[in-house]
Amino acid sequence: MNKKTISSTHPVLQAQKVTKIFSEGPQKVAVLSGVDFTLQRGERVAILGSSGSGKSTLLHLLGGLDQPSEGKVFVGGQAFSQMSDAARAQLRNRSFGFVYQFHHLLPEFTALENVAMPLLLRSELSIKQIEEKASYLLEKVGLKARLQHKPSELSGGERQRVAIARALVGDPQCVFADEPTGNLDAQTAQTVMQLFLSLNQEFKTSFVIVTHDLQIANQMERKMVLKNGILSVMAL
Repeated sequence: MNKKTISSTHPVLQAQKVTKIFSEGPQKVAVLSGVDFTLQRGERVAILGSSGSGKSTLLHLLGGLDQPSEGKVFVGGQAFSQMSDAARAQLRNRSFGFVYQFHHLLPEFTALENVAMPLLLRSELSIKQIEEKASYLLEKVGLKARLQHKPSELSGGERQRVAIARALVGDPQCVFADEPTGNLDAQTAQTVMQLFLSLNQEFKTSFVIVTHDLQIANQMERKMVLKNGILSVMAL
């Protein structure tokens, strides 16, 4: 898998003094306050916090889906703020994968077509090459027999595994997962987490997992907690 999109001489991600302020009428609410964060290649990091603590907001900033009110997010040593919208979108497609609590699969397309979508947007590989790569990843997540099934024909756990394959198909340096097991039963959730760990070991993909589940977080190498807009190392 190609890992040349982000410079190997820099951390995969780095946030410096990131603040995010939302306006609610005349009031301004600081959801994040001076957050510092560094992610190295192959690291697995859990970010914990209560509902409404700003975990998803932080993930959106780290993944270039939103811009901070203050501070900077660096990707491979380059600040998102120095990139055009088009350049940020291209970097997200090439370097990041996203997995959410709800799978966000396109209902009219098969599992194979959903996984292939990020590569189809690049227009770099032939249809055959894209299908072969999507098929390979669906096989890796245990869905070899479900390639032609649409989301409505899959279980919740199977749909989430399709979403994971889609997140990985572009050879990302980092996968952002926002409560990826929050909508799954305990057994399926553990299966998904074991899949994350296996893929992390095989491809050296970094994972940033936002969760409120300490059991999930304990399977990561590093645990951090977001509280009152401040991100800190979780106390043992």
